[in-house]
Amino acid sequence: MYKIFSAFLLLFILSSCVSNKRTVYFQGEPAVKSDIYKLNNEPYKIQVGDVLLIDIKSIDPQMVSLFQPNVTSNAGSINGYTLDRHGNIRLPYLGELNVLGYTVTEVREKIENGLKLFIKNTDGLFVEVKQAGIKFIVTGEVGAPGTVNLQQERVNIIEAIANAGEINETGDKTKVEIIRNTADGLKKYNIDLTAIDVFNSDLFYIEPNDIIYVTPLKRKAWGIGTTGLSVFTTFISIFSVVTSTILIVKTF
Repeated sequence: MYKIFSAFLLLFILSSCVSNKRTVYFQGEPAVKSDIYKLNNEPYKIQVGDVLLIDIKSIDPQMVSLFQPNVTSNAGSINGYTLDRHGNIRLPYLGELNVLGYTVTEVREKIENGLKLFIKNTDGLFVEVKQAGIKFIVTGEVGAPGTVNLQQERVNIIEAIANAGEINETGDKTKVEIIRNTADGLKKYNIDLTAIDVFNSDLFYIEPNDIIYVTPLKRKAWGIGTTGLSVFTTFISIFSVVTSTILIVKTF
């Protein structure tokens, strides 16, 4: 009985252990210096649900007062122009503008071209367009899952995870999924946060409305605990039940 117990215990512990390679961030050696900054700098293309802040100014304030959107951005809330389900925003006098799939630079140029129909001298005209923060969802094995809205133009995957309470002990850092709605439809990507190459990944910077899902380790799915002690305790409980069952059966 002792030999059987020892064999089962060893097998159970070995199958329950998780290598540091699955739990430690940024392993390996960094890329050569010339390659470290080769991150994906392709301009973001605006999607349905994004919020834009638009500011129109001129050396003659009265000239653009009719077109100036009444938009403000406060620390506690965001007021801006949200793309409707058709990809449109509506500005005073300019009416509906479809900006789905545009970059913020292209939106600015489109507004400037629209203003030229009303304003002859546009030399002193200044139009600024920017995103009103980045909203995303982090779920799965993190400390504080939910929707996060950061008031900055770019957010990387490390910042996104940190703002969701970090990855739990039961989370698999090698299998972090990013679910993204693209022009070609819904896509799912995998990123390994244990590899130093994550800093060179095209997925290093997230996009608005991304869903980040941290998958659980197998030991979480099996329900065998998150520490060596809890694994051992679980095994003892199972072994006790099995042993008791065998003894009861033998008495009959």
